[in-house]
Amino acid sequence: MSNVLIINGHEYYSFSEGKLNASLVDVARDTLTAMGHQVQVSTMREEYDPGAEVDKHVWADSVIVQSPVNWMGVPWSCKKYMDLVYTTGLDGRLCTGDGRTRSDASKQYGTGGVLQGRKYMFSLTFNAPREAFDDAGQYLFQGWGVDDLFWPMHMNFRFFGMTPIDTFVCYDVVKNPRIEEDFSRYKTHLEQHFA
Repeated sequence: MSNVLIINGHEYYSFSEGKLNASLVDVARDTLTAMGHQVQVSTMREEYDPGAEVDKHVWADSVIVQSPVNWMGVPWSCKKYMDLVYTTGLDGRLCTGDGRTRSDASKQYGTGGVLQGRKYMFSLTFNAPREAFDDAGQYLFQGWGVDDLFWPMHMNFRFFGMTPIDTFVCYDVVKNPRIEEDFSRYKTHLEQHFA
């Protein structure tokens, strides 16, 4: 089977304690472990060493980022994790620079990743309802989908040479939660993509 790193990107707030994202991490860990995969979990609430986190990325065949969507992106502590860990990984463990060379102008920016054959997946929780996306008549996203909104995050992993697994989303988790249904959908999603 394979090695999977799950990153719990939730930042604790008094009004949002992170129970849903922690439960989704549990669903992923339990489902993948039962399937025979080796799983490690990193969380923003714990101390971490950036170099050791880079080593976890190198160990992993797949990385799952579990995160709420705060102000149209991951929480600040998750972004800080990425800034620290991925900058540390510029030492050649995640990439060898940006891919360009002074001697070969055909080498394109962003092609220096060394994690080809590895995968990543986003598992996201939104207050926004499903109908807010992929509909040009909707006010805020104006036809954008979740992956359009998370395009910069996709580019971070593409920079390392990784390829995406379909994004999983729990919608409307504050005003119209369907938690047990979401857990069931997530388990099915994982079973399909990590078989």
